Amino acid sequence: MLENSLPTFSRSQLALRNGQDKPDIWVAFEGKIYDMTHSKLWRNGKHYEHWAGQDLTLELADAPHSAQVFEKFTPIGLLN
Repeated sequence: MLENSLPTFSRSQLALRNGQDKPDIWVAFEGKIYDMTHSKLWRNGKHYEHWAGQDLTLELADAPHSAQVFEKFTPIGLLN
């Protein structure tokens, strides 16, 4: 899917996909939303000290990996 044809979601819609309120586990990074529902590293909406349903762009500085980790995932939407 072309990036410019991706649906847009609000921060409120993203917040509901936290693995608790809904079974979906989504995170945003640099304006793109990624579905981490099937990732073994995101159980119950948590990945180490990071929680799903939010924009993780600023939190990457605390992660032991680079932004390249997101290249393994296909964006499903854009954060509005």
